[in-house]
Amino acid sequence: MHPGKWAELVPDRPAVVMAASGAVTTYRELDEAAYRGAAVLAAAGVGPGDHVAFQLTNSPRFFELLWAAHRSGVLYSAISTRLTPDETAYIVSDSGARVFVADAALPDLLDGLGPASGALPEGVARFVTGGSAPGWASCDEAVAAQGAEARLGPYAGDDMLYSSGTTGRPKGVHRPLAGVGLDEADGVTRLAQMCFGMGEDTVYLSPAPLYHAAPLRFARSVQRTGGTVVVMEHFDAASMLSLIGRYRVTMTQVVPTMFVRMLRLPDELKAAAELSSLRCVVHAAAPCPVPVKQQMIEWWGPIIWEYYAGTESNGLVLCDSAQWLAHPGTVGRPLSGEVHIVGDDGAEVPAGTVGTVYFGGGADFEYLHDPVKTAEAHHGAGWTTLGDVGYLDDEGFLYLTDRKVDMIISGGVNVYPREAENVLALHPAVADVAVLGVPDDDLGEAVKAVVQPVDPAAAGPELAAELIAHCRVHLAHYKCPASVDFETELPRQPTGKLYKRLLRDRYWAGRPTRIV
Repeated sequence: MHPGKWAELVPDRPAVVMAASGAVTTYRELDEAAYRGAAVLAAAGVGPGDHVAFQLTNSPRFFELLWAAHRSGVLYSAISTRLTPDETAYIVSDSGARVFVADAALPDLLDGLGPASGALPEGVARFVTGGSAPGWASCDEAVAAQGAEARLGPYAGDDMLYSSGTTGRPKGVHRPLAGVGLDEADGVTRLAQMCFGMGEDTVYLSPAPLYHAAPLRFARSVQRTGGTVVVMEHFDAASMLSLIGRYRVTMTQVVPTMFVRMLRLPDELKAAAELSSLRCVVHAAAPCPVPVKQQMIEWWGPIIWEYYAGTESNGLVLCDSAQWLAHPGTVGRPLSGEVHIVGDDGAEVPAGTVGTVYFGGGADFEYLHDPVKTAEAHHGAGWTTLGDVGYLDDEGFLYLTDRKVDMIISGGVNVYPREAENVLALHPAVADVAVLGVPDDDLGEAVKAVVQPVDPAAAGPELAAELIAHCRVHLAHYKCPASVDFETELPRQPTGKLYKRLLRDRYWAGRPTRIV
């Protein structure tokens, strides 16, 4: 279904609730705004199969534009609000977007991409929402001027999101529009209904930025099935616990960083949290240290699910709490597509052997305007990969060891930095950590930890030595950092994904990097 159906059946049911203010958008209001937004797109010359882009903070306007594009049968790119005007201009240009909508809450973006900048291609219609800006048309006024009569295309649109750019310029993950009707459920909605019980009584708390694939697609599915999305403007661990009780949240999706921050809250605050309404908690997007997940299951109960998938939607691996407790560290077994572990020679390897993780039997995709990267993601057998490294156990459960691009080769030995990161992340003095390979004249690469300390004043040789010793208690010495540097903050996305490239570039500047 789609919001229009729920607007007919339960017009006054909340479709969106903003967590901080409590502001409610009903299904009637959401549907009418989406109809009017579709009319604005049509007036701007956008038709089925075209492309639009928007860069918005978490707000009801995000959903209004999403559904306006979706019901217009177009591809739409939600862009990270953390990007610079130059990075945004690249995506708008690369995607071929005919309309770009920006948030008035991003004044630097509006200045950098205004008509005088010449940053956007000619012919791109610029709209601002939530305020005004010189040279930008008001999206809010344009929407209000339209009627609310139905303007449904024959087919639904879909998102075309861009990769995070952790290894270079972001690339659009392009899948041809499937030509499905607006009423037909997509794969995420079917998964959420089948495995997580998503439906009309779902109250879904979204603590992450909506422009990311998982928050966007899960929130969209909630509104397909008639539930309510409670949106946090920004994540805060204590606030999230409070919101679960206040809104009787039944489902949420988090990243492991959020688990860690909630676990570090004062015991009295955790004990007072009202969590009885929770039925399902889903996590993904980044590795979760085994002890962290064990503690979360002990605290919240066996309601935690984990999945492994990508924006590319080429396959899905899933596990519930019981499966994970029986196979600690796994990300699950394939629910969509089959998993193949492939060695450097391109051949499959036996269970227990580490190799590149490929999906077979899933949806195909391409990276827009990048045939080289597209080819690198495809195997001759027709399989595709997200670039992760891992292995299968004898029961077919998948374990991820690292990203192939992040693997360190030190003295000819493969080192997977995630192992050391998981150990160091649990040290009480560590707020965040990244482990990477840095140039070494003898070994080729040496293992280095870059640490964001809980107390910046503690940074120094003594803490560095303590962290190296802590790591060596749990891991073989060659897997542990030989040195530690300290940073006030690591370059991490709100989803928990680390921009490790930005750290790596500092150490490899002027030197040839290893080709992976």
